[in-house]
Amino acid sequence: AEVSTQSTGGEGQGYLLTGDCTRHIHLWTPREADWLVSQQTFSAHGSSVEDIQWSPNEEHVFSSCSTDKSIRVWDDRAAAHKACMITVPNAHDSDVNVINWNRSEPFLVSGGDDGVIKIWDLRKLDSHAALFKHHTGPITSVEWHPSDSSVFGASGEDNQVSLWDLGVESSEPLVINDTEVPPQLLFIHQGQEEIKELHWHPHIPGVLVTTSLDNFNIFKTISV
Repeated sequence: AEVSTQSTGGEGQGYLLTGDCTRHIHLWTPREADWLVSQQTFSAHGSSVEDIQWSPNEEHVFSSCSTDKSIRVWDDRAAAHKACMITVPNAHDSDVNVINWNRSEPFLVSGGDDGVIKIWDLRKLDSHAALFKHHTGPITSVEWHPSDSSVFGASGEDNQVSLWDLGVESSEPLVINDTEVPPQLLFIHQGQEEIKELHWHPHIPGVLVTTSLDNFNIFKTISV
């Protein structure tokens, strides 16, 4: 089956997770010259696995999202058929494309084909903690700031990168050129076509790198 996503980490030893288009997740264990693939698959999703992320704080825990609209949290210490510990069904109105763990707070951020970004509190997953609708195309990447737990970035098929700050408490949208803008939206970066990924620099505060069909950008805003 075609591999749709992968994530390295877990258990402190460079373990690898892969998800495929037939809904299965596989755990790979590194050996001296190759990899040992577990014969048990994590298969609770109903369709293609779009993203997998190891927890930054719990070495056996990972999350996944799927075209079945769900987000799931797993513990690889359990038997594969019992390893799905938390399920958020219908997390988005369509495919859930990307997810990312907050390193300091019990939060996940997700982005979907619906162009919506959602924040999830792992202590209370019956509903999202926040919802942001700015992008006009599917979300292609999301990532929390490595040291500021309230800030995250997102990119979309609308050729925009957006930076957000949950610390802005105002609920009243701003109106700019007759368009309502969420007050938590800090910055918009444009100029690339078909943006695929964004990542924060782990050591230089506020620096972002984004990759796209036509190039990659490295930039720093005054907002973060």
